[in-house]
Amino acid sequence: MVAKKILTELSFTTEEAEDGEVALNACRRTMPDAVLLDWNMPVMNGIDFLRELRKLPGGEAPVVVFCTTENDIEHIQEAILAGANEYIMKPFDSEILQAKFSQVGLL
Repeated sequence: MVAKKILTELSFTTEEAEDGEVALNACRRTMPDAVLLDWNMPVMNGIDFLRELRKLPGGEAPVVVFCTTENDIEHIQEAILAGANEYIMKPFDSEILQAKFSQVGLL
């Protein structure tokens, strides 16, 4: 909810998914420009979602920013190797999110 509020204030159109499978199905319908992704999600976790996203037609295009409490180097490396563009640690604020989005060319 914090991220949605920040992104709305930055004029992004957002769509939320309650789990990784719902998110992947949404991407199959309409590929987004960006995905703000949590590692720990029900049904399909974030890393599995990311791997499946990158296999979809057009799935290489979205900028993927992981936003999670998983902050050890192994998780970060795994996310980057799976195709994440950036990584944000929770908790975060508007300034951090804006800085990361700017780094990946979304702002």
